[in-house]
Amino acid sequence: MAARHLAPDTPELRAQYEGWAFTDANKAAADKHIAKYPEGRQRSAVMPLLDLAQRQVGEETNTQGWLPLPVMEYVAAYLDMPIIRVVEVATFYFMYNLVPVGKFHVQVCGTTPCMLRGSDDILDVCAKRGMKKGQVSDNGLWTLTEVECMGSCATAPMVQINDDNYEDLTAERFTAVLDALEAGENPKAGTQQPGRHTSEPSGGPTTLKEMVDANHDYRSEW
Repeated sequence: MAARHLAPDTPELRAQYEGWAFTDANKAAADKHIAKYPEGRQRSAVMPLLDLAQRQVGEETNTQGWLPLPVMEYVAAYLDMPIIRVVEVATFYFMYNLVPVGKFHVQVCGTTPCMLRGSDDILDVCAKRGMKKGQVSDNGLWTLTEVECMGSCATAPMVQINDDNYEDLTAERFTAVLDALEAGENPKAGTQQPGRHTSEPSGGPTTLKEMVDANHDYRSEW
């Protein structure tokens, strides 16, 4: 699984992000998040502010975004909290990227249900495109991470790419998703199995069929 570490705090990093600040739009969004919390609890807004910061860095770099240490220091100062507390949050939650990533962050679930349903085939597709775990591909498009369960076991195997989940994957279906993204298209998120809408049983329900069209009360039958 993915190793979690901060990017080195180099002079080059400092020079690149010296004076970094929220855009006017993100500052307004940050203040709106902070206002949700009672007086003295403003630091509770650290998670949405880190998300805003990561997305802004992504827009600035044409990537999925990440959190350089100077950017986390800015968030810490914005919330008047110690930088170590911000770093603790950023390093704990996988939604925050601690090192540079590509335009598309490909997170492949490798936990048992997805593994049994073919996640190894998904990783093979990634390898054939030059993706290596924890690295940005040579063309700058992809970063590959193998992650723990993301809660889509009923539609395994699944992959999260940036903000979207792609489920019921095969090597061919996943290749089609990657082809579309590389071409600048927006492939349909969710299940990739034809005829399936969400996580309903393939081929239709086999039990509780009366609930398909109405809220049938089964209690008298039990």
